[in-house]
Parts: sequence; structure tokens; C-alpha cells
Amino acid sequence: MSKATFAIIAAAGAATGAAATAAFYSIKKESPKSVAVTTTTTTLSTPSRTAPPPPVPAVPSPAAVARTPLVDPNGLFQYGFPGPVADLRPAASLTSSFDRRTRNPSWVAEHITPESLANNNADRKNSVFVEDVSIPEMFRAKLKDYFRSGYDRGHQVPAADAKWSQEAMDNTFLLSNMCPQVGDGFNRDYWAHFEDFCRRLTGKYPSVRIVTGPLYLPKRDPDGKWRVSYEVIGQPPNVAVPTHFYKVIFAEDGKVGGNVALGAFVLPNAVIANNKPLQDFEVPVEAVERASGLEFATKLPAARRKKLCQEINCSILVKEYKERQKSFGKQ
Repeated sequence: MSKATFAIIAAAGAATGAAATAAFYSIKKESPKSVAVTTTTTTLSTPSRTAPPPPVPAVPSPAAVARTPLVDPNGLFQYGFPGPVADLRPAASLTSSFDRRTRNPSWVAEHITPESLANNNADRKNSVFVEDVSIPEMFRAKLKDYFRSGYDRGHQVPAADAKWSQEAMDNTFLLSNMCPQVGDGFNRDYWAHFEDFCRRLTGKYPSVRIVTGPLYLPKRDPDGKWRVSYEVIGQPPNVAVPTHFYKVIFAEDGKVGGNVALGAFVLPNAVIANNKPLQDFEVPVEAVERASGLEFATKLPAARRKKLCQEINCSILVKEYKERQKSFGKQ
């Protein structure tokens, strides 16, 4: 997917605001006319009585009206807050925010360093895929949803990034860190090479932060209209299959108030040839924000921002899946 194509897709749902108009009315004041004043003296033979004024209806002041609204929409909260609930989950090796509607994470954040990757205190064979019981049962992804679905349980934070302790690696195996991913040609191939690229960034940067998550992007149908369409797996249907995945990378130079090399990538959840250049999937951070509804670097001043792929060569190293799995076990 080219950058131009993604920009069109990401912009497809944006609405254009209408211009506001105001009406102004002018009222002409009539000039007073000269009137001859005649003084008349009248003699009254009997005293006159003044009639009592008509009763004035009681009108509440604006302040009183403000104190007693006609309706109270917030009264709904006495029965509970509808949501959305993010199910924020901080763990040893990741922090995630869960989307109950799709049963996938909205985003998962991780932090890797040369030191964290150098430690090898965990064995992937001791980790198992488990449901996240911190999420209510009716909203969570289940192991049976993936059974014979044709999709891998695709890590958003890879297990290979959390070898520094068994607990850290176990954190990555909860289904709240998973999304349905195409296996051969993507999760076990190009996506894995992309994850390896992120780890190799620590050879230049002492601190690398990565946010990963799914996207559900529209595509143009034969009738020319844009629609969002995605599969849902499980019996009954429970977990949405993303159309794309993103990574937003913050490569920090390690200095206080130092520079941060930003890179954003969007890959389709599909077979990708290993000879496809990684930079073909590079997009502006704003494009991911528009497509996901999230914000990633609002507090990072422009003066500290660098473009990742202008700082380093953004490319993957192709490794055979079977060779990689000798160290980490079956995906």
C-alpha cells in the first residue's frame, strides 16, 4: 500500500465542517420632532382616586432558571457509565488498551533497550496462550475463537522483546495482546522481519518505544463507494479480523530533552512478499492518528522530532521462519 493510497483511505471518513453564518439587524432610531407645548390649568371640583395597578406575573430570574434545568441527561449515570471502557492493562513488559467492541487491543505499548534484549531469562516453551480474565467474560477474546479460524494469534508485543524475565514473556501471551493475523506470508514472515527491524534499532538508539495495534480501513467497492468490511471469527462470531496493522516507533537518543526519531508504518493483514521495501509502508504519524482515532505525540515539540527513515535505513532482514523458531518455539 503506497503512502498516497493510505492517505486517501485515512482521509475517506473525515467530514468537512460547514461555515457558520451570523445575521445582523440594525434598528433606526427616529429623530424626535418639535412639538408645541401648551400649558393648561384645570380646576378639579372633587378629589380623584388612583386605580390599583394590574397584578404582575412572577417571572423567574435567569439565575433561577439555570438552577432548575428542565432535564438532566447525566442522571443516567446513577445506573452506571455506558463507556466506552478502555480496559487499560499495565504489565511488566507492556501496557495495553482493549477495545471491547472488536475484542482486540486498540493499542499496545512496549519499551526495549539494548540491556533488555541482551537478557535471556525466559523460555518461550514455558509460556502459553491464555484468556485475559481481567476483561469481562462477555467482552473478551477466547481461545476457542481462534480454533480452526485460519488465523494466527498474532502478538502485538512480540515474545522475543520480553526475554528478560519469564513473567515479562508470559505477559505477552494473554489474548488481550493478540489479534487475528494471516500466518504464512505475514505473521510468520514479513511481520516477524518487521519486529526484528524494531529490535535492531537498539543498535543505534539506547531507548526505543513502540506502539502497535490494528486498523479497520475502508476500501472502494465496484460501485465507487468506500466501505469498511472485515471478517469476524469465533462461534458465535466474536473477534474482529483487522484489515491492517500499524506500528508507531519512538527512537530516543537517550539525552534529557533529546531528539526522538519518529516512524509510522501501516501493513495490510495479508501475504507480503519478502522483497517488498519496508519504506513502501511508511506513512505520516498523522495518517495513523486519523485512521485509528488515537494521538501519539501531542506533547513532543517539533524541535525535538526527527524522521526515522531519514536517520537510518528502514529495511528488513529476511530470515527463514523455521530458523527463527528454533530459539522461540512455534508461533
